[in-house]
Amino acid sequence: MFLKTLIALVFLAMLTSLAAGAGFLLRDDSASRRLLVSLKIRVSLAALLLALLFYGFYFGGLSAP
Repeated sequence: MFLKTLIALVFLAMLTSLAAGAGFLLRDDSASRRLLVSLKIRVSLAALLLALLFYGFYFGGLSAP
């Protein structure tokens, strides 16, 4: 159950980073680096999400019913 909650939290963090990046894209000038930082965070979270999914399927925590 802990693994599923962690996966959901990482996914919600990715969505938050996506929304923040869209806001930075619309509001900031071209010299701002906040959009790049938001992209780096989102890519890192995506890698973590994939790792958690592989871990869950490999060890049976997310097996199909």
